[in-house]
Amino acid sequence: MVKVTYISEEGLRKMNDELDRMRTERLLISKSIGEAIEKGDISENAEYDAAKDAQGMLEAKIAVLSGKIASARIIDESKIDTSCVQMLNKVTIRNQINNMTMQYIIVSEPEADLKVGKISIQTPIAKGLMGKKLGDVVEIQVPSGKIPFEIIDIAI
Repeated sequence: MVKVTYISEEGLRKMNDELDRMRTERLLISKSIGEAIEKGDISENAEYDAAKDAQGMLEAKIAVLSGKIASARIIDESKIDTSCVQMLNKVTIRNQINNMTMQYIIVSEPEADLKVGKISIQTPIAKGLMGKKLGDVVEIQVPSGKIPFEIIDIAI
């Protein structure tokens, strides 16, 4: 059974760019394997062994990423609304204990990047926010316990 991943157009483009980068790296590794073979006896050639190991790891990464791309479905961003929290919404929440506000964009697993405020739909916070409306207070279980968050903005 293939697991479908819903993703933004930008996210799919980044995944394809990464796949292209890995395919270019594949050519470089193949070249270094060829050079190692030219040096003679490969049974005791550390360069050959290292290149073959790198090739194996890269091929596995290419296979995984190719599978993710094949099962990706682009979300029609024109159909996203802000009446309730859903994927690709920018959600601003306020921690009701310490009054801190945070802003996250809810994205698919491959697109998650906390440094730029993109959290995976699989995180406890995103799961707790999904389907909720502006003004709702949601208790979310985090490692430090349950925290009440108020949804103060939902945007695209």
